Amino acid sequence: MALAHSPTSLPLCLGLLLAAGFAQAGRLLVVPMDGSHWFTMRSVVEKLVQRGHEVVVVMPEVSWQLGQSLDYTVKTYSTSYTLEDWDGEFKRFAEDHWKTSKQSIFHILLGSSSRFFELCYSHCRSLFNDKKLVQYLKESSFDAVLLDPFDACGFIVAKYFSLPSVVFARGMFCHYLEEGAQSPAPLSYVPRFLLRFSDAMNFRQRVQNHISYLEEHLFCPYFFKAVLETASEVLQTPVTTYDLFSQPAIWLLRTDFVFDYPKPVMPNMVFVGGINCHERKPLSMVRTLSWQVKGNLGLHIK
Repeated sequence: MALAHSPTSLPLCLGLLLAAGFAQAGRLLVVPMDGSHWFTMRSVVEKLVQRGHEVVVVMPEVSWQLGQSLDYTVKTYSTSYTLEDWDGEFKRFAEDHWKTSKQSIFHILLGSSSRFFELCYSHCRSLFNDKKLVQYLKESSFDAVLLDPFDACGFIVAKYFSLPSVVFARGMFCHYLEEGAQSPAPLSYVPRFLLRFSDAMNFRQRVQNHISYLEEHLFCPYFFKAVLETASEVLQTPVTTYDLFSQPAIWLLRTDFVFDYPKPVMPNMVFVGGINCHERKPLSMVRTLSWQVKGNLGLHIK
């Protein structure tokens, strides 16, 4: 089944995830991101299972939304932090965000909230410290890895096991999506993600857009420092952000090109629509109100 002939709804999904041999069921390894990110990825995973594919989800024991399922295999590993640590750091991050809402995202993420992101990335080291789990994954002969780029552990897993990776994302901080996918985003025409300019920028806005891009180059290495340290330790070689973000075989973008700024996209960047929340459910039955004129104006309930 060629990707071009896949349905455009949620199951387009993954066109079948580029596993070798689209007509046959494949084995997929999933490295999810906790929280709301998992809501959307889980719906895709469940559709893949319904279509006969074997799915293994690797997740930490400590999480908010990740949990067991009867539909797919779940493999867990212990972490160096507790749920109380996780809740406490997120609470501090949220409070800092609201208190300093007028400050730049760079100040927020590099301030006291940086501890929260260090905790987010620390679980990847725990995964590779679980030798039994690593051996299981090595012997399982997966066809591909489905990952969320906000949890860069998926990139490390894909690189460690030499597997093609499928990125499932709405967007990303920093400039790694464009550079990793080699997709041009001219600064004079495409505003940076956090500036909220239109694509018709004046001279002052274009200058500010270039400055924001330079800030990203200064900020992003610090933000991903823990990730790169873990990747270099696991892979036993120095690793750069470009090494991680340039490896995906397919970028599944949870948006539509008409909602984004005009810019070139690469053939391996596939728009799968606005899959950003729980799957919708039918509305419950409601009673409607209607007005009818019968001599005097009366209200009738149907």
